[in-house]
Amino acid sequence: MKDKKKILAVDDEESILEILSFNLEGEGYIVDTGLSAEEAIRRNLPSYDLFILDVMMGQMSGFRLAEKIRKDNGLTTPIIFLTARDSENDRITGFNLGADDYLAKPFSVRELIARVRAVLRRSAPTRVTLETVAGSFTVDTENNLIISEGKPLELTRKEYDILSLLIRNEGKIFPRHEILARVWGDDVIVTDRTVDVTIARIRKKLGERGNLIRNKSGYGYYLGE
Repeated sequence: MKDKKKILAVDDEESILEILSFNLEGEGYIVDTGLSAEEAIRRNLPSYDLFILDVMMGQMSGFRLAEKIRKDNGLTTPIIFLTARDSENDRITGFNLGADDYLAKPFSVRELIARVRAVLRRSAPTRVTLETVAGSFTVDTENNLIISEGKPLELTRKEYDILSLLIRNEGKIFPRHEILARVWGDDVIVTDRTVDVTIARIRKKLGERGNLIRNKSGYGYYLGE
């Protein structure tokens, strides 16, 4: 593995941590462990490429730790939840907190390794050029940059998130409420009008290509003709 990925595994069962460390290190990953969420948050969280979190732990649950990782630290680092409870509500809670995958105990080590590889592959920084109906866009996820017809756009983070979403899903209509949920999240109180205003700014920055962002009345926004 050319650039070793660094993983933080947190579980209150030492035997689970030993299994994770042994097998993931055998695959070439660097693995740190913690026996509690409280121990984990004292680590240098931005230094990790992946978090593997047990859901049911002592005073602070894995769900609460994930909230701190996402909201308090502002990290988008991928998260895989491990849990002895495999209910639909738990999975929904985990994914609403920004989980990238969810694995029930007892788990297969081979399956865990496969999921770790898949999550890290999906989250790897990419620079992808996509041909659309009116020319090319380059989406650079490492630098949160979008290049339109060879020229970088000066976008805010929300503008980048919306335009990237539309470019990657050309022709797909996104209702305002879905854009709000994907870009602002459920805990931020904003209105549909916020989407309209932000898209108006994006159109202006795109210049002549601004009309690529279309609004289907009563449905939502999409990129197309």
